[in-house]
Amino acid sequence: MSIETLLNGESKNVEYKLTPPSRSINYTKTAVAFANGQGGCLVFGVEDQTLRVVGIAEDKVFTVMDSISDAIVNSCEPLIIPDITMHDVNGKTVIVAEIAPGLQRPYHIKSLGQEQGTFVRVAGTTRQADQPTIRELTIEGSNRSFDQVQCLGLSVTEEDVEALCASLTKTAKDNAEDPSKVKTVTEKQLLQWGVLAEQDGQLVPTNAYAILTGNTAVRSVVQCGVFKGTTKAVFVDRREFTGTPQELIEKSYQYVLRNIHMGARFKGVYRQDVYEIPPDAIRELIVNAIVHRSYIDHSSIQIAIYDDRLEITSPGRLPMGQTIERMKQGYSKIRNEALASAFEYMGYIEHWGSGILRVMQEVRDAGLPEPKFLGGDTDLRINIYRNGSETGSDDGIVTGLRRDSLSDDGIAEETTSKTNAAPNATITVLPSQKERILDALRKNVSISISDAIRILGVQERQAQRILKSLIEEGSAVKIGAARATRYAEAKKRTEPHE
Repeated sequence: MSIETLLNGESKNVEYKLTPPSRSINYTKTAVAFANGQGGCLVFGVEDQTLRVVGIAEDKVFTVMDSISDAIVNSCEPLIIPDITMHDVNGKTVIVAEIAPGLQRPYHIKSLGQEQGTFVRVAGTTRQADQPTIRELTIEGSNRSFDQVQCLGLSVTEEDVEALCASLTKTAKDNAEDPSKVKTVTEKQLLQWGVLAEQDGQLVPTNAYAILTGNTAVRSVVQCGVFKGTTKAVFVDRREFTGTPQELIEKSYQYVLRNIHMGARFKGVYRQDVYEIPPDAIRELIVNAIVHRSYIDHSSIQIAIYDDRLEITSPGRLPMGQTIERMKQGYSKIRNEALASAFEYMGYIEHWGSGILRVMQEVRDAGLPEPKFLGGDTDLRINIYRNGSETGSDDGIVTGLRRDSLSDDGIAEETTSKTNAAPNATITVLPSQKERILDALRKNVSISISDAIRILGVQERQAQRILKSLIEEGSAVKIGAARATRYAEAKKRTEPHE
């Protein structure tokens, strides 16, 4: 990093000191924080508030350099060796101590001990690390993945393993274009991923096993809420979801779809429902949050819907070596190795690192502002900004047409804007929508209403219309009733000849 860049102001990776403080801990704790993060530079001889270059007296430069080096080397554990250089800035000498990202985390101040002496950088400041952060640093330093560590206090039977294999296989087939090509998950595969481990000749479950089965031994919660305005001051509705990752994804996804606006795109005489935020982008971000969050941090994933944006917050600092800029460029750093493997198998992840790029492209294609990526020091927050237009756009899309609101019992109720649709307006069922459902029916024994909603990217009422239309045509049949209702291709239900 050039000296010119270093003098642009304090940041996550740069801190100024006018002179070396008499108490070295005032800068050695920052050296520890840099080693525990992405690295950084301590610049001596610059006033932090004004950026005024004061410099270090020429007759003291080498003495100061030695004292800085000795303080960092002697005070920090594991050993941190700074790269110390001097630079001339307009005739004045400044000293730069560069600290590389450490590989033996967590680093701490010896005299304070690991619990009190571990520091990290948060928004350009040095702060004492809390216990979840120290545990995360310890996992990074041991080059392990938390989800592949044995889940203490949890046991597993052969029946448990078979049930998980069946569940993962079913999800993979449901998400696959050609279910016949999906290989059944086996115990051996779970061992290879790190969902199971072997200890003294016995199978033991890891944290990934607990997460994938929805076991409360590892906290996995998604909190969803709708708020009035642009802050959390006034809430309209709140929900908390628990369960397996598949259940969390589906429940959270449907919650968001129920609580954002839907417009319509007209192509000739046909009308196609269009959500204000691309459903695929919403789903991708939810999947990303569940697979990449820190499960050491007991906080919940939070999905908040404001008047102006959808906000998804994932607990945990960015993994070692990852930055927001690198993430936006498609660079992937896997925090949970076993979960990532299972999610890729189930079809939730196509290619590691491509998800964020797809989200950004889908949002751009929808004509929305570019998503904002915030934080990264204690959690990661991604905002997608909503289109507030209530009028027809140039590309034939009418927005603000419909929004589902939640009644007191949590049941979605559909409302229609009088300015955009007649009270008794009917929604046209497109041939392409029917064909997509028929294709799914041909590939599966049966599908649920939730499957139809996911396949079509529409709300429940529209999915019901399409299924009803197929039943009336004789192309599909309804099986069961109430919550157990499923739909199958008509010919699959034909009774055999006696």
